[in-house]
Amino acid sequence: MKKINIVTIIQARTGSSRLPNKVLFPLGNKNVLLFMLDRVKRSKLCGKIVVATTQEKNDDSIEMLCSISDTYCYRGDTYDLLDRHYKAAKIFNPDAVVKIPSDCPLIDPKIIDRVIHYYILNYNKFDYVSNLHPQSYPDGNDVEIFSFSALEKAWKEAKKDFEREHTTPYFWENPDKFKIGNILWETGLNYSLSHRWTLDYLEDYDFIRTVVDLLFEEKPYFDLYDILNLLEKRKDILLINNKYLGVNWYRNHINELKTININETRLI
Repeated sequence: MKKINIVTIIQARTGSSRLPNKVLFPLGNKNVLLFMLDRVKRSKLCGKIVVATTQEKNDDSIEMLCSISDTYCYRGDTYDLLDRHYKAAKIFNPDAVVKIPSDCPLIDPKIIDRVIHYYILNYNKFDYVSNLHPQSYPDGNDVEIFSFSALEKAWKEAKKDFEREHTTPYFWENPDKFKIGNILWETGLNYSLSHRWTLDYLEDYDFIRTVVDLLFEEKPYFDLYDILNLLEKRKDILLINNKYLGVNWYRNHINELKTININETRLI
């Protein structure tokens, strides 16, 4: 397998409008950000891990947590995530960049590696690979990888606010400019709208905390299937945040997005 220089960027800030300070909430024996970093670091292919936060004073706490966990912290633009990812990645002169949002504390390292592995095996065949277009894994296992040259092209050319704010839409919205690849869940199932493991609302935190409280002590690095087995036994846990199933940022831009079907999100 070809060896390439990979940087994995986790975007994190305390200023979430819907759930402020969510990355600082207690989880397991740490907090959400440190808990997630522990999981991402178990990926075998993720390369250098960088937390990209803002220059806002409140995000000094993010930088401090990075210092505690021996993780590089880059501080950049608050709202232009494309700019923040580009400038954070450029420091390390990577061949490819992995993007994982900090609202995925239950992410399975094996899923991270599956997406990266596919990209490496098909190196130079794709500019962008994800498990999101279309989605199939339970929501909260988001992995995207793209060449640094593609990132630089998007950074220079993307103009729309949502393209800058969400980092990667310029790739998959312009298949004439980029070669796009996608990984589907190997089970053939699609749980993207039926299982919500992402952190955006208080009910999401209650769900994630419940899962961690029930699994962490016996198996600190539980995986996707451990969670599914738990939920099969305890279907009541699924009800904690089910009112937000299928809710994602697409809903705010459904009339602008050319490659997203209205069935891939839910309006609230």
